[in-house]
Amino acid sequence: MNSQTKISGFLAIPVIDLMGGEVVHGMGGKRDSYRPIRSSLCQTSKPLDVVRALSELYPKSPSKSGGPTLYIADLDAIRGSGSHLQTVTLLREHFPDLEIWLDAGISSLEQWQPWQQLGVHCVVGSESQHELQATLALLDGVEQPLLSLDFVPGEACDQLHDPAGLLAHPESWPQRIITMTLGKVGSNAGPDLGALNSVQQQAPLHHLYAAGGVRDIADLTALRDAGAAGALLASALHNGNITAADLDTFIHG
Repeated sequence: MNSQTKISGFLAIPVIDLMGGEVVHGMGGKRDSYRPIRSSLCQTSKPLDVVRALSELYPKSPSKSGGPTLYIADLDAIRGSGSHLQTVTLLREHFPDLEIWLDAGISSLEQWQPWQQLGVHCVVGSESQHELQATLALLDGVEQPLLSLDFVPGEACDQLHDPAGLLAHPESWPQRIITMTLGKVGSNAGPDLGALNSVQQQAPLHHLYAAGGVRDIADLTALRDAGAAGALLASALHNGNITAADLDTFIHG
């Protein structure tokens, strides 16, 4: 996964969603309905097999900007129904060069301790935060955290799920921010450029990564042109809309 999977300075980061020990197919943020992934890239939904297949998609040329990157969402941990600590440990053992961005519903430094030894980067999801001071301490206390601003479907439109009130404290946001539009996940409806633009206005000097709805290389181009530093990818890789040849052409021109 040589992402730095970089696309002219743009990171195209593969994603796996973990639930019940398997990689599942995210659809619209309705996690109770997620089912094991059916991918054109491999025959199983086992995390090790899926990550190995994803790694074959990316050009193998060396990157001066860093090693490969993978985003992991531990949906059991986010929902408070379990943890994939052993699974992530196994992935770390088999893919030691991965830079792993992990959202495991972490909301305090104490919760982060079991994961810290794995050398993964903590994704602080706004949907999982309920106490502002604990969240600010978490952002300040972990090395190179990422903030995920989680937009969830509302009655009229996608709305930021922010129970801790992080939106009112942009001065405390880390350098890397994910604009996660859950209603767009697996939707084949295109990325949420509006959410990206809204966050850009509050954090113009930050690196923003769009998540949800990316269909093809044209969407990656649109996000890059809109000023995103990268995008998270899942469905478009598994259904073949973005292929190894597409990525190679896009990366190397």
